[in-house]
Amino acid sequence: IVPSRISGVSQKDQRLLTRAIKRARHLGLLPFVRNNIG
Repeated sequence: IVPSRISGVSQKDQRLLTRAIKRARHLGLLPFVRNNIG
């Protein structure tokens, strides 16, 4: 999850985004780890 100061979204939107990402991870739609190699 990218910090709001980097992504440029408001605090409210950042909370909604964080909640949506966590929900997607628990449903198995998003992986918990990101591979940023290369």
